[in-house]
Amino acid sequence: MSFTIKEASERLGCPAHKIRYYEKEGLLPYINRDQNGNRLFEEEHLEWMRVMSCFRATGMKVSVLKQMVNLAMEGASTIPLRKAMLTQYKKELYQRQNDLNQALEAVNQKLSIYDDMEKGKEDSENKLLQEMSSLKHI
Repeated sequence: MSFTIKEASERLGCPAHKIRYYEKEGLLPYINRDQNGNRLFEEEHLEWMRVMSCFRATGMKVSVLKQMVNLAMEGASTIPLRKAMLTQYKKELYQRQNDLNQALEAVNQKLSIYDDMEKGKEDSENKLLQEMSSLKHI
């Protein structure tokens, strides 16, 4: 079953201009057109768009996606290279996830301190700031 760009946009929950951009960038090869020149998308195109949207949400660059598409178009012989690219990217994502987890923990600790301050409990933050202020005058 083929879908118009409007139908593809609705199914994907993304604007049509994003789909056009991905096609223009060469990320959606083999898009057929009807007799009026309108794009016709197949379910495989929609699935690839879903995957690309996930990759883009992680910050993957369009140029990397394009490289993946170009390699895929070269055939199965490029699977080891594509797999290596994604394995490396996965390592980078795990590192970023770890960094974000640490940042989230810092935010949670700070919120806990503010909760204590609102309850009138003495906090180490004010003590530290006062100590730093007194050192400034030395």
